Amino acid sequence: MDSTKQLLQIYYVRWYLTSARYFYKYRSMKSPDVVKALSALAQESRLAVFRLLVKRGPAGFTPGVIAQKLDIPAPTLSFHLKELQNAGLLAMRRESRFLYYSARFDRMKDLMAFMSDQCCSQADEECDADCKPVAAQSRRRSA
Repeated sequence: MDSTKQLLQIYYVRWYLTSARYFYKYRSMKSPDVVKALSALAQESRLAVFRLLVKRGPAGFTPGVIAQKLDIPAPTLSFHLKELQNAGLLAMRRESRFLYYSARFDRMKDLMAFMSDQCCSQADEECDADCKPVAAQSRRRSA
């Protein structure tokens, strides 16, 4: 049993670290990725879905709960969830028969760090306390 568990962990780590949507540092987030994420959020319903999932935290919600809370028809919600997921802003997991969507906080932080990275870098004066770049969190690899 232990060897099976270890093998599954190795496969998971390998998949996670090679996933096209995983960014090791915010600096590796390129402009096309930022544009994709911002364009996904530039629609009122998708922004509402993303904000709801951010409020919920890592537990996430099922599409049925999201549709009920935001009063969005299921087919429309499905489209919006797909767009947010394609932009890398949502994670989806399956538990039994249910799908749970949650916000990808790592991507949200990377996006904010990208946006504020060079804040006031060309200013003639010193920046005030409100204009400090968001520090990117260091990523630890699990053994």
